[in-house]
Amino acid sequence: MSAPTATVIVGCLSLVGSLMGSWSGMKLTAYRIEQLEKKVDKHNNFAERIPVVEEQIKVINHRLDDLERD
Repeated sequence: MSAPTATVIVGCLSLVGSLMGSWSGMKLTAYRIEQLEKKVDKHNNFAERIPVVEEQIKVINHRLDDLERD
């Protein structure tokens, strides 16, 4: 095997390795973004329910006040 042939083979192997590394890095990034989106969705649902819970607590407190007065 001559020096230029070996250089071409090493270059091709380096290219393949770089492409595989980049591809797996993009897959990992996409997976992590998907997981973060799920966490954000859970947080948004929680934030939507808080005002409802606060209103229910107010109603319960008023009912307790009414019962304590009677």
